[in-house]
Amino acid sequence: MKSYIPNLLTLLNVFSGCVATVFAVLNHLELAALFVFIGIFFDFFDGLAARALNVKSEVGVQLDSLADVITSGLVPGIVMFQLLNMAERGGWNLGFFGHDDEMTVLPFFGFMITLASAYRLAKFNVDENQVSSFKGLPTPANALLILSLPLILLYHNNEVLSGIILNQWFLMGLTVVSAYLLNSPIALFALKFDNWSFKDNGVKYLFLIGSLVMLLTLKFLAIPLIIVFYLLASILIPKKDGK
Repeated sequence: MKSYIPNLLTLLNVFSGCVATVFAVLNHLELAALFVFIGIFFDFFDGLAARALNVKSEVGVQLDSLADVITSGLVPGIVMFQLLNMAERGGWNLGFFGHDDEMTVLPFFGFMITLASAYRLAKFNVDENQVSSFKGLPTPANALLILSLPLILLYHNNEVLSGIILNQWFLMGLTVVSAYLLNSPIALFALKFDNWSFKDNGVKYLFLIGSLVMLLTLKFLAIPLIIVFYLLASILIPKKDGK
């Protein structure tokens, strides 16, 4: 029975992604973000459970990536769609296309994130070298980056930040940067723990502690800073096995 536990956690990730998709389409982006966070929680612990129970399987690997396509690929694409739609219409609105239900082309540019995420996950599944490190930004990290934007709009209430986030050129630029980072050759350390030793996981523990401090002090504004911190730490700190 223990062999089913990791896959059950992965399926809970799928369910969370489905619920988040519904809320993102309805433009309830706060709830969409909540269920993406829940899905990423399950995504972290399914792999941890598989390693702890020694029940890793090829089905589990494939299922994990399929779940991530929804939670960390489709949902961020819809959220970027909605943000670009808001940028065109000058502010927050409910509904899929806005007050007058007119469809424009620009918001669909946000789905570049979904396409890049799917491609990144497909490459990950056939790359046997991404064990102690990743090539490119992991899709859950990218999803957190995109989902942080509506949360900053809702909870930080800063005109300067709102003006930046709801600028269509900023959003289009972030979409392109996001798609590049997902599939870049940059080696980034993986938050996977084979044991709990500080000696073997010092960088990961320091990253998690630093991230927690930023979250407690800066709240949702910390999320983009944590992603930058993750990128810089991965680039500047030597990897094991030359990765």
